Amino acid sequence: MKPQDLLFFNRSDRGVLLFFLLLLVGGLALMGWLGGGGGRGTAGSVDSTAATDRPQPRFADTDEAHPSKDYEPYAVAPAHVPERFPFDPNTADSSQLLRLGLQPWQVRNIYRYRAAGGIYRRPADFARLYGLTRRQYRELEPYIRISDDYLPAATRYATATPVTADTVRRHPAKLGPTERVDLNAADTTLLMRVPGIGPYFAARIVNYRQRLGGYAHTEQLREIDDFPEQALGYFVTGGGVQRLKVNRLRLGELRRHPYINYYQAKAIVDYRRLHGPLTSLDQLRLLDDFTAADIDRLRPYVEF
Repeated sequence: MKPQDLLFFNRSDRGVLLFFLLLLVGGLALMGWLGGGGGRGTAGSVDSTAATDRPQPRFADTDEAHPSKDYEPYAVAPAHVPERFPFDPNTADSSQLLRLGLQPWQVRNIYRYRAAGGIYRRPADFARLYGLTRRQYRELEPYIRISDDYLPAATRYATATPVTADTVRRHPAKLGPTERVDLNAADTTLLMRVPGIGPYFAARIVNYRQRLGGYAHTEQLREIDDFPEQALGYFVTGGGVQRLKVNRLRLGELRRHPYINYYQAKAIVDYRRLHGPLTSLDQLRLLDDFTAADIDRLRPYVEF
């Protein structure tokens, strides 16, 4: 047989050779796996035996099992000792409140209460502070001092001569049929003397007067919702209307007037920008945003 013939096998020979090769590789792999596991197991058993034979520390009889009470694992800040001194909860600042032993969040609650308009009028009011314990309040109560500025005004005149029903009427006396009230000068007290006018409509009259800049005529009272008709005859207008400088005011200032809406104010500003200052309200007739009625009721309130 020639040497090169060794490189060529028939089909059956190649199958046998491949079987033995696979068997050899499988055997080597199995031996390697078993050998590695056994080694680790042996090492593990040795380690465990060594660990078992090694003498174990006895903590039951040593200080390590039960550390000394004097041992402090962490630094402990010294406790803050609250101070006691007179204070007014309406004016005390944060540093004073903290010195009294209050927590920062309690101080914030006091500041929010005062910012919302709350007033401590008596020491008992301070007890309502959210988060304040009874013990804290009992300790602080003797030091609470409320300034006279925050006491009810009635306490200032508690010893004065009492007011009787004979000296003050329960309701203001109403006007007679021939008496009249100036719409632009009367305050709410005088307005409530008009038959049909109570506190609600008196306040509405004054509020609308401020928005208008004064009443030009009494018929403007009809613009107040549900205004009582029987009261109209008791009013007169004495002048004093404040006028709008339409060539100087900006859009936001113009639209504040009840007779000028946003689109009308914008139309005035645009007209001034394109055509120059207004010299007459009739110039607004060219604008779609103004009707003849709008211009007529605006006349008493405009100046150029």
